[in-house]
Amino acid sequence: MLNCSLAVLLIAFTTPGFAKDHQPKLTPQNSGTTQLLIAVSPVNSRVVWAAGAGGTYVVTTDGGEHWKAAVVPGAEKLQFRDVQGVSDKVAYLMSIGNNPGSFRIYKTVDGGATWTIEFKNQRKKAFYDCFAFWTPDRGIAHSDSVNGVFPDIRTTDGTTWRSIANNMPPALKGEASFAASGTCVTTQGEENAWIATGGATIARILATRDGGDTWNAYDTPLVSSATAGAITVAFRDPHNGIVGGGDLAANDSADMATSNDGGMTWQLTNKPPVKGAIFCLSYIHSHGDAKGGDGHGDHTVVITAETAPNFTSGPAAWTPDEGRTWFKLPSKVSGYWAVAFDNPKAGWFVGNGGKILKISF
Repeated sequence: MLNCSLAVLLIAFTTPGFAKDHQPKLTPQNSGTTQLLIAVSPVNSRVVWAAGAGGTYVVTTDGGEHWKAAVVPGAEKLQFRDVQGVSDKVAYLMSIGNNPGSFRIYKTVDGGATWTIEFKNQRKKAFYDCFAFWTPDRGIAHSDSVNGVFPDIRTTDGTTWRSIANNMPPALKGEASFAASGTCVTTQGEENAWIATGGATIARILATRDGGDTWNAYDTPLVSSATAGAITVAFRDPHNGIVGGGDLAANDSADMATSNDGGMTWQLTNKPPVKGAIFCLSYIHSHGDAKGGDGHGDHTVVITAETAPNFTSGPAAWTPDEGRTWFKLPSKVSGYWAVAFDNPKAGWFVGNGGKILKISF
């Protein structure tokens, strides 16, 4: 919905005592581009895809020692707001825009040598913010509401995308999501997904337990208005999750909440020690499987914030216990839009000017 920039992630340790003695290692890497990078998707500790402005994507197959940067032909004027890496050969890209045709879903099966447009939006006023996948061939893409309806789409074969608008709960007046870092929707296991919304008087979570066939809507305590709401969401198992957000027009509004009942109820965490709004959440499991949902995921969260009005810089912090205890990250961790991990030793921030920073605990 809005051109924002923030990121949050959840990493892999369990006690504040441990956390104090284990600040992360931060290693700058060369992306090969100066374009803004908005979303990042590790496949494993060596293969990582990222994407952003100017139709740009970058990929590494050696853990970030070397990155290949390129522009998707015909997408030079588009901005990729989400990316899903499947392997070193297969990946999806999602572009945004208000104009019919500007929202597109691309797929490559040859490491970026060629790209196929799988979906091109023709619906006026639809604005798709993010997508997420359960498997390499099953995923959903989420849009702001249009006339009280969320025109979301789903694929079950990795090729064809069909509307699930009739499955979605009714939208509140003005309800929308934020195309901040590709994390306004998250999937877990084989059937679970959660969508973070704002833009209305209440920030909500839309949840499905059956792969998108049916959905429920649940209120959160996060601030919400035309410029505020729940921006990013992640779950470490079917029951335990975290949501973050804030007001894009204010720099003292960052807030987070946790749920232990699958998103039905939410409790605010202690206030994160950052200015700006929180834009990206990603649980990091020590077994390296952020989608596994084995019920024993770790509780650490890393957040990075961007501040109004330019969203080009902002502080970062992390918590080993889902928001009860906080530790600031160094001031150089600033200007990043997204972050994601394969495992505690293999995570990446991406952001302004093509910056990439590897983070390892």
